[in-house]
Amino acid sequence: MAVVYLGLGSNVQPEQNLTLAVDCLRSHFSNVALSNVYQSAALGFDADDFINLVARVETDLPIREVLNVLEDIHDKSGRERACAKFVSRPLDIDLLLYDRLVDDALRVPRDDVLEYSFVLIPLAEIAADYVHPRTGRSIAKHLEDFDKSSHPLTKQDLDLS
Repeated sequence: MAVVYLGLGSNVQPEQNLTLAVDCLRSHFSNVALSNVYQSAALGFDADDFINLVARVETDLPIREVLNVLEDIHDKSGRERACAKFVSRPLDIDLLLYDRLVDDALRVPRDDVLEYSFVLIPLAEIAADYVHPRTGRSIAKHLEDFDKSSHPLTKQDLDLS
């Protein structure tokens, strides 16, 4: 079984779309665990705040099939692929980590893990001891060195269980 970490976010009907995403994850994967849910300002463009969390799942699926499942979930949320990187989204699910795999073509591990508070902070809640396959350092160590003030988060009381 592969252990996979996913970053989930939404700034268009986030409660509805994140609930849909978590329900779909539970139907496709096993041992789903969720971080707390956080609100943060949109980065790189002017839009409603995003609601984000990280999920840990286990699967026997190879990585490309996991990516196909994630695309199907995006489709269910009504997400349309836009050319622009910085746009509002009903749902965004990023495959952050897939076991210890390093695959530049598939962007795994995803750079976002070490760049954004809305990924690193919730990831550290559910995977503090996970050793990043590129750096050889634990997620907890990366969080210790991270400038948390660079993009402040506010914990939200949103129950997705």
